[in-house]
Amino acid sequence: MTEHKPLADRGAATDRVIDAMPDWVTASVQLNSLIADHMGVVPSDFACLHALNRGGPATAAALADRVGLTPGSLSRMIDRLEAAGLVQRHPDPHDRRKTLIEPTTEGLARISDYYAGLNVRTRDVLADFTADQLDSVLRFVQAAHTATQDEVDRLRSPGRGTGRGTAGRR
Repeated sequence: MTEHKPLADRGAATDRVIDAMPDWVTASVQLNSLIADHMGVVPSDFACLHALNRGGPATAAALADRVGLTPGSLSRMIDRLEAAGLVQRHPDPHDRRKTLIEPTTEGLARISDYYAGLNVRTRDVLADFTADQLDSVLRFVQAAHTATQDEVDRLRSPGRGTGRGTAGRR
């Protein structure tokens, strides 16, 4: 039988999780920046490559929406990624007037190589977790991703600036 902790303990535990997350995010940003540098691109280009890897081929407009950039900025980004051999353009088989952007096999292999060490370390960290604990971790990661994306969408919405004086407003 699962023992429920008193609400005060749950609140403190929740606070500890929330307090620990910025350090994890910072380390992830640093790792991605280093990998991007090793691959010869800037971090925002690397984020675009991730979006393609996770979401599949996309038109420039759809990709711009995924990564939150203007079409002009994205066009220059695609040019840089293509010059680095990380993405390729090809006609959309469903609408030959459109062009799809997709990661190259070489680009995906390079990303995989750079993340191999982290994947091994993460598997080592998770090795002692029970199946139920792993389910809980996955549920948390997915929910935290959704909450973070919802906040990105809220801050991008019309009338929501990201400059000074907007924090905490609803």
